[in-house]
Formats: sequence, C-alpha cells, structure tokens
Amino acid sequence: MEKILIVSNYYPPEKGAAANRIEQMALKLSHHYEVSVICPLGNYPEGKLFPQYRGKFWVKEIQKNVLVKRLWIYPSNSKNIAKRLLSILSFSSILFVRLLFGRLPRKVIVQSPPLLLSFIAVLALSIRRRKIILNVSDLWPMAALELKVMRHGSVSHKFALFLERFIYKNADVVLGQSEEILSHVRQIVPSQKAYLYRNFPDHSEAFEFRYSDGKIRLFYAGLLGVAQGVLESCQKMELAGLNIEFHIFGDGAEKSDIEKYIAGHPEKNIVFHGMVDRKVLHKKLEEFDIAYVPLATRIYGSVPSKIFEYGALGMPILYFGGGEGENIVREYDLGWVASVEDFRELNSVLKAISDSGKSALSPMKTTILETAKSNFNLDSQLKNLISEGVF
Repeated sequence: MEKILIVSNYYPPEKGAAANRIEQMALKLSHHYEVSVICPLGNYPEGKLFPQYRGKFWVKEIQKNVLVKRLWIYPSNSKNIAKRLLSILSFSSILFVRLLFGRLPRKVIVQSPPLLLSFIAVLALSIRRRKIILNVSDLWPMAALELKVMRHGSVSHKFALFLERFIYKNADVVLGQSEEILSHVRQIVPSQKAYLYRNFPDHSEAFEFRYSDGKIRLFYAGLLGVAQGVLESCQKMELAGLNIEFHIFGDGAEKSDIEKYIAGHPEKNIVFHGMVDRKVLHKKLEEFDIAYVPLATRIYGSVPSKIFEYGALGMPILYFGGGEGENIVREYDLGWVASVEDFRELNSVLKAISDSGKSALSPMKTTILETAKSNFNLDSQLKNLISEGVF
C-alpha cells in the first residue's frame, strides 16, 4: 500500500476542531494509504505537556491504525507573543531537521495554519522534492488582521505575507475548506491547482436525541479564544426571561473570565461545564437542542467545521459568524442565522426560538440529519479527490 504523511501542529489526544479534523482525514485516508502523522508532543489546549509525554523528546505510537510520531515542543498557550513564537519555533526547528534528513514517503500533506510551521515544512519538503499537498483551513495573515492581533503593514504582517506566498507557490496542490480560500490562493498564484475539501465528519457514530422537559438547551462546545468571542456572547445575550439555557463546554484563553462572569450573573441561565472528552461530549449532547456557532468577527475564508459536525448529528444550528458559513446554514436550512457582531439581531432570533417552543425542534432535527447525510459525505469527497489525482 502506498504511503502518505501528514504534518500537523495538532492531533488527538489533543482537543479541539483542528485536532479532530486532521484525525478524521488520517483515518479516512488510512483506507487507501499507509498513513503516518508528524506532530508535537500532546499539549493543546492546556499549554502543558500531557502526563504521558512529559520527560520525553519524541514518542512513536499507533492510534487507530495510524502511525503517530510526536516531536518535542516547548508548550505554551500564553497571551505573550514571544512565548507563543518560541513554542512554534521549538517544534518547527526539530521538524525541519526531521523532514530534511529523515525517511519520507513520496506524498506529504501539510496543515496550515500555523503559517510559520507550514512554511518550514514546505521548505524542507521542496528541498527533498516530495509532492506537497497543502491543506489550508484558515487564511493567515488575513485572519490575524481581521481579529486585530496584527497591524496592516507592520514588519510581522509583511513577513507573514512572504510566508503565505511561499507556501502557496511551492505546494504541488492546495486543499481549501472554503471557496473563499480557493479564490484567495488563486489570486496569489493563478496557476495553482486548488480543490475544495470540506471538513465533513464521519457519519458512522451512533447518536440519538433524548427528549427532556424544561428549557430549550442551547450549547457551545469548543475553543474559548479571541476568535470565538464566547465571553462577549455571554455578556450580550439577553437570556433572562427566555425559555432558554446556555451551556458552555471547552477551554481556552477566555475560560477564567467566562467562569467569573457566569458566577456574577446567575439570572442569565448560563452553565459552564469545562473541557469534556469528545465521545463523552457527544453522549451529553443527546440531551441538548441547538448548537451555537459564533465568530467574534467575520473572518474571510473561515467555515467552522462545527457546521458539518452538528449537521451530521441532526442538531439545529444558531450561526453567528457571517461569511461562507452563513451561506451554508441558509442554503441547507440547518437552523438560524444572525448577522455577525449584531447582538440585537441575535437576541431577536433567541426570543423567536424561545417563543416557538421546544416541540418545534423535533421535526427540524430529522430534516437536518437527512440533509447532512445527502450532502456532507466525507467518503465520497475523498474518493473524488483521489480519483482526480490530488492525493
């Protein structure tokens, strides 16, 4: 069986959408290739090495028929830019040596972002003359500008633009999770072969809604960072007096502030659960009603994979992120949309949901599940890409 390597900054047992979608890609490709993954020692999102990896420089393990090679990293989830950069550089430098001198298959998939990591990987693989398949999930540095964590025209911005152009130009093929990403790549490198690769989930997981009396249970599950804006949602959602509870699962930079806010505002019916294992979470979600998918600001190119994941469960979505994701929710009738950053419209939608009552949700769940099965199929997507010679 032909071999293929995936280079990623995240991989389970790390939590979050990035780790989950790379694992899903690896597992599905393992039906067609002998798949291996190179990634850091597990540390995300806590920013500390998991107990099983402490005191080790590298680890080799088999996870679900995938060979995972973990390299040392100086872990950090600090808000300090210097510490975050040091963390990326620590793994990137070891990765560069590994890719430059280690044994490699002919085909390698490189995940981007992080931009610096993907640059290092593409540089080494170009020297080794391997087929580089660049998997782009978000557009950096564009997203950094929209999130106001980078200033336009700054030295860091110009350097990031150089890295971005390099990886698009030197990849043999680009996979993008949205049409906006593909359009952006082609603007920079018009001749680049670029294909749509949606972050569809696996539909094989058993999931069955369990009806419960009481309030409509809205939930958010995922990273609690600047890009998601969950703290601001807590502050500006007008939930008092509505037939809605808001439940939060996850971890990240805003965690402590969210906990403090909830403790000081019990009237808002917000419950914080912390980080929960993915399988445990999906079991818990059988008792919930609506998934909340927000972005703090409209990020060009970004389509949260949660849209497809929750659709595959038959879970109605309240989308508050704008862009292509908003269009997908509308096109496939997956739930409700409020214009990004417009909390007045969001609260109007929440009131309408509350007024409609819990009984209105059951037929929605059935319809959404059938829509997802017909339109969000990862196996078909991969088979089509393989037949076109992408992998």
